[in-house]
Amino acid sequence: MGVELVTFGCRLNLVESETIERQALAAGLSEIAVINTCAVTAEAVRQASQAIRRLARQRPERPIVVTGCAAQIEPARFAAMPEVTRVLGNAEKLDPARWRTLASSNSLRAGPSADVTSKIVVGDIMQARDASPQRTQALGQHTRGFLQVQNGCDHRCTFCVIPLGRGNARSADAAEVIVQARRLVAEGASEIVLTGVDLTSYGRERSDGPTLGALVGAILAALPELKRLRLSSLDAVEVDDDLRDLIADEPRLMPHLHLSLQSGDDLVLKRMKRRHSRAEAIIFCKEMRALRPDIAFGADLIAGFPTEDEAMFARTLALIEECGLSYVHGFPFSPRPGTPAARMPQVAGGEIKERAARLREAAEAAHGRHLSARIGRPLSVLTERGDTGRAEDFTLVRFGHSVAPGQILGVTSHARSGKSLLAA
Repeated sequence: MGVELVTFGCRLNLVESETIERQALAAGLSEIAVINTCAVTAEAVRQASQAIRRLARQRPERPIVVTGCAAQIEPARFAAMPEVTRVLGNAEKLDPARWRTLASSNSLRAGPSADVTSKIVVGDIMQARDASPQRTQALGQHTRGFLQVQNGCDHRCTFCVIPLGRGNARSADAAEVIVQARRLVAEGASEIVLTGVDLTSYGRERSDGPTLGALVGAILAALPELKRLRLSSLDAVEVDDDLRDLIADEPRLMPHLHLSLQSGDDLVLKRMKRRHSRAEAIIFCKEMRALRPDIAFGADLIAGFPTEDEAMFARTLALIEECGLSYVHGFPFSPRPGTPAARMPQVAGGEIKERAARLREAAEAAHGRHLSARIGRPLSVLTERGDTGRAEDFTLVRFGHSVAPGQILGVTSHARSGKSLLAA
């Protein structure tokens, strides 16, 4: 009984999956499966299709609803699958009325013989205006609460299909964000993570809108009881002065920034239609480290972007050390239909695979240096379920014994163990 959620992709999808579950249950739906898809890579779409078939084999009688970015972009692809009962767009999946309609009409029982077109409930995402903040529930499920404050993206990076799935940039009302943040704290969250598709563009679609820095400052001022505030992925060139000041001076804003860098070569960055140069990325990290010496940086980097040669890739590898990156998400380039990069001269698949492997190797070495540098240092750790926790700079710490989740403990590490530190 209940709603089974299978979620692919980003933290935003994880947050929205909780909203979907709450709304579907409130509507009276039970014994359904919902696949919340990702469209960032072809592999993510393939895995979603696999999950659909697996769920159908396990329980053939159960309706399957497919939603998320891949469903928004390619609804007919999923509607054509006989296992799929309904395809919902990204706006529709967060509409409580949509779930109530599905429950009251009993239309989810239409079965695999339904006409493909009738399965699709997907609107024009470019017309979406709602940006109501979505949140996880802290108590009993998470040691930290995730709060979506922004959706969509106005940039058009040549490799990225996400604007087609998420629409244009739009920001949640700051007052409502604070209301939801207060609820998370009341539910027991010691840490809140702000998330969005293009988080640093928060408020920029309105001429009089607050910046992300202003929003962060308002949350911290309104909630003195909130112990930690963390930010998800940022675009370095959009970090505003208020946010820089808070990074420097506010201990409750965690010293961990994950940056959307993508490449370390200027020509590749230009062909990606990114908004920063290699030098600007290095300068940003240097300046932030001067403001907050304990800061740690993560980044997304792509191997094998079209036209990339070995020298260009070498500059991406070198960027890891030059920026002092500690957490690197390395991806092999995946051409996405409808994007300009898919029409550019492609790097051979074998070369992409080999470069991605070298990128992962460099990322592991960088994370190892990060861990080694923190052995013997005092750490403030937010405990999670089991025997783990996260330090302020997002370092994974293991205690060697079970700990109650949601505590903030002062510890000192004495050794490394894989991708974590061991607490003394």
